Amino acid sequence: MIFTTFKRITKTGFVNFWRNGFLSFAAIVVITLSLCAFGGLLFASAFGRSLIADVKDKVDINVYFTLSTPESNILALQSDLNGLPEVASTTYISSDQALASFKDKWQDNALIMQGLDEIGSNPFPASINIKAKDPGQYGAIADYLTSKNPTDSSGTPIIEKVNYAQNKLIIDRLSKIIPAVEQAGAVLAIILVLVAMIVVFNTIRLIVYTSKDEIAVMKLVGASNVFVRGPLVVSGIMYGVISGIITLVLMAAFAYWSDALILRLAGVDVASNFELVVNLLSNYFVRNFTQIFLIVMGAGIILGGVSSYIAARRYLRV
Repeated sequence: MIFTTFKRITKTGFVNFWRNGFLSFAAIVVITLSLCAFGGLLFASAFGRSLIADVKDKVDINVYFTLSTPESNILALQSDLNGLPEVASTTYISSDQALASFKDKWQDNALIMQGLDEIGSNPFPASINIKAKDPGQYGAIADYLTSKNPTDSSGTPIIEKVNYAQNKLIIDRLSKIIPAVEQAGAVLAIILVLVAMIVVFNTIRLIVYTSKDEIAVMKLVGASNVFVRGPLVVSGIMYGVISGIITLVLMAAFAYWSDALILRLAGVDVASNFELVVNLLSNYFVRNFTQIFLIVMGAGIILGGVSSYIAARRYLRV
């Protein structure tokens, strides 16, 4: 009995879907646009997280040591820094590595290379590059270095300079901007989702309104609320499923072509000049396809099915 009722409800829902061709098409368009907006939020969130991570990765401070500092003292300080909860990573750059990097960068400039040869010795100090877990934590790291003030065996300070002061302005700004961007993105996502729900609900309510006389007749001849509402919910779920499939296809196409589009909008001719976006969205879409599929299809089914369920309520009282 239950299976027969379910079969009839499903069949009636399919019939209503095809019978209301234009209205079904309108509902699919509206839900698809809503899901595309939601998919756009997913892509924007992925791009924003990548951009923020890239900016955070580029912010750092460097500790420069005196030329006479023994390497053992530097490595000891690096070990202490790695033990700080604020520090994400440290990289030791020896004076020889700094010299080799400088030569590699300016090898085509004969004047600079000649001046370097005239010096006769390595003028570059060893250094430690420090990356914090959060931009707002660089101040605490700099204070730690100042208070520690490490010295060599003779009591001479080994730190020549910490470039935190030069980077402090941008670090402080990033500490304020990054949380603000993340919060603004969350608020925008909530607003768009609410708008999408309202638009979809009103569209499906219009479809249900066109069937109000049929619903009234069904109620008068004794049809239960389940049998009356069931086909409408099935039609709504069909709207959501079809809209979800269309949205996934559009998202896949956009993810595939996004690199060229973003590079063109940014006015960049060579992808290597803008490595941040190369394959960003396409890789994100492929890696998270299962999650994206469940989110988009689930949202489509919920928007279509729940909206139909709620919209039919007012016409069940006959």
